[in-house]
Amino acid sequence: MAQDIVPIELGLPQGDLVTLWAPRWREDGEEWEAFLGHEDDLYAFPDASRLAAFVRTAREHDLDDHPAWHVVPALSAVELNPDEDHQFDLVGVPELVAEPPDTWTVNELHDIVEIARSLADVCELDTVHEVLDSADAFGLLDQGTLVFSGKDGQKRWARLCEVVAQRWDELLDALDSVVTTPEVPADAVATAEAELAEALETDDENAPATAEQSDVDDVEEVELGFWGEIGIDPIRIVTSAGDYYSLRCYLDDDPVFLGSDGRIDVFSSPRSLARHLAERSATADNDLARVATWPRVAEKATAGELEIDVDPDNTYVLTGLDADLAAGPSEVDPAQLDLAEELLLDAAAWAGDKAVEEALQPSERLGWLVSFVLRPSPNRMPPSPPFDAEVEAWRELVAQFEDQRLRKH
Repeated sequence: MAQDIVPIELGLPQGDLVTLWAPRWREDGEEWEAFLGHEDDLYAFPDASRLAAFVRTAREHDLDDHPAWHVVPALSAVELNPDEDHQFDLVGVPELVAEPPDTWTVNELHDIVEIARSLADVCELDTVHEVLDSADAFGLLDQGTLVFSGKDGQKRWARLCEVVAQRWDELLDALDSVVTTPEVPADAVATAEAELAEALETDDENAPATAEQSDVDDVEEVELGFWGEIGIDPIRIVTSAGDYYSLRCYLDDDPVFLGSDGRIDVFSSPRSLARHLAERSATADNDLARVATWPRVAEKATAGELEIDVDPDNTYVLTGLDADLAAGPSEVDPAQLDLAEELLLDAAAWAGDKAVEEALQPSERLGWLVSFVLRPSPNRMPPSPPFDAEVEAWRELVAQFEDQRLRKH
């Protein structure tokens, strides 16, 4: 993909349309932002093949002087197909805000609002800004769910929902009014469609064959394995003091660990964990004992048949992240940081400790840095070094987790 030119999908009243977005960039000391279009028109197309046909044949538009534009006409239609992170369902916002303001709802709404503001800035749509400025909550979405908790938070969310109910159509009409779909050569469209069809055929050929069984439940059971069947996961935690093994599950999306009183029982090897479960799995002195499938763990453990296999997605590596954060966002492995954040938040939520969630809010320096790595937005400037305060806050969270949340056996 061309640096800083991104294909996006906009869900509008006239349908799902694709276009190109150039997030803010600096040139000659000035900051710019643009979308594919010309003068007062925003160019958008019903699919990636027509977008590809346009960029390969067009002679005049507002992105032709972008520093990276020369790369775009050479991109395949597949590369010009927006990924899931760049699909913005503006017409679906009323349905979205009908849901409780959980993390997923707030994050999705934040992304939609940010792209709407960008469109308003570039296309000079005052109505869009008027709608979004009529409720303070639209400007607080980047701070996560915390600002919508408690009585004041509930009032903020209610006001936001009221604005959506009363004025969101104004915003959609304003955006719709500038959208134009230019004509493109039929032969160029056919070429792009062939590229997409070939890519789809290749994906189908490379897809793993599905087992031919009449009993679908048997297939799922083989794929899930014992731990998948019972909904409990073995986990591995890598700390500066060593590797530890434990168990965790989710009940109604709430994390529950092997342990009690906010302390996770951890073991230095899968064998020692299995031995512990064989000796004490029938007792009710751990929080997992209330899980309906726990007796199956007890049965296998006491029979000596329990195998502790940890999936890579349940391996949490806490070491090295402080040094990576100190070096800056580009040096951090987002997958490692995402898992580490998940573990810290889950353990704190299970223990009833809100300090971790508060420290990782985007309104805090550490939370701002972490959110930039995990949920980057081209609409904001990257955090600036030095990151001493952020690194110190991260180290403190990890140290508190190791000292307060782990009960080593």
